[in-house]
Amino acid sequence: MKVFIVFAHPEPKSLNGALLRTTVDELEAQGHEVRVSDLYAMKWKPQADRNDFPHLQPDERLRVAYASGVATQTNTLTDDVKREQEKLLWANFVILQFPMWWYTMPAILTGWVDRVYSLGFAYGVGEHSDSHWGDRYGEGKMLGKRAMLLVTVTSWKEHYYARGINGPIDDVFFPINHGILFYPGFEVLPAHVVYQADQLKESDFGKVKDELLQRLRTLSDTKPIAFRPLNGGDYEIPTLTLKPGLGDASATGFSLHSSRNEDAAGSQE
Repeated sequence: MKVFIVFAHPEPKSLNGALLRTTVDELEAQGHEVRVSDLYAMKWKPQADRNDFPHLQPDERLRVAYASGVATQTNTLTDDVKREQEKLLWANFVILQFPMWWYTMPAILTGWVDRVYSLGFAYGVGEHSDSHWGDRYGEGKMLGKRAMLLVTVTSWKEHYYARGINGPIDDVFFPINHGILFYPGFEVLPAHVVYQADQLKESDFGKVKDELLQRLRTLSDTKPIAFRPLNGGDYEIPTLTLKPGLGDASATGFSLHSSRNEDAAGSQE
């Protein structure tokens, strides 16, 4: 397996740093090839701006999506973006690793997505017709690849249950899992989450490490989240709304866009 880890934490001596080293060592011990983009160490430029598009004329208005599409088509993306795209194409398993800040990814990782996911590469691909609405949400450049989040969280696990104050962890991660990973075609595995990360003592690391090692040793057996593919027949085209009768009666919000509840119901019949 070819594994690409995009790592976003500013401190190598952090818990995240230790988890990264554990992940790389374990995957390589299993015989996998591993590449890491350590965004802070790379001093990754997170903002998309005119400097990303040297083909633009000085007096031309910057339209980021359009400009990235032209740059993708003409092979004029900046070298740092091209290198990251090449890593994505090389890998068949991608891990986004980060501490959750304000319920999402650190800005540097969001900026990595902003710049690397160019028009014509990660989105804006595939035909649009009466029966097919682009290659996305289960199709696209990353089709056939798998991805997973590895995240540290400061709150208690109980805070992320359905009745917890932060809401279900799957809902918190939905914009990333569904909107960033599933959108260009990845099969998305459930996230591996370390809770109460700031309260962990050094003596607790052995347990956290063992849990991560167990997860890494069972990746091939882990079922992906059952997100509904856009062109799989569950959505009306072109409104992209779920067809009547689909979705468990108790499901609302993000959970409607996964068929897991229906699968569970079917298994009980």
